[in-house]
Amino acid sequence: MTTEDTLWATEELFWTQGADSARAMTAKGAVFVFPYPVGILQGDRIWREDLVAQRWRSVEFSERCDSRERNIAVLAYRASALREGEPGYEAYCTSSYLNDDGTWLRIMHQQTPLTGSHPS
Repeated sequence: MTTEDTLWATEELFWTQGADSARAMTAKGAVFVFPYPVGILQGDRIWREDLVAQRWRSVEFSERCDSRERNIAVLAYRASALREGEPGYEAYCTSSYLNDDGTWLRIMHQQTPLTGSHPS
């Protein structure tokens, strides 16, 4: 599996696995930017936000783009996600990862919902 394959698989897990799994793959001082009303979250505040802690039943990525320079990788994509009992969610997203001694940790995530989508 290539590094890019690993990063994309990790990104999918962030959407679909539990908050504990996502927390284990996230750098301590990470910054997440979600649509209003959630806003900008950093560190432990990320995991206290109810909307962030809820996982999606499924997610599909399209318009994928990735870039890597040494120990930093950036993923950009369009997400189409489904959660039980809620309308679908579509957003353009970016995530940045830091390779910390062989482990890729998410250090930043941002979502820009597409028109008519519901926030995270």
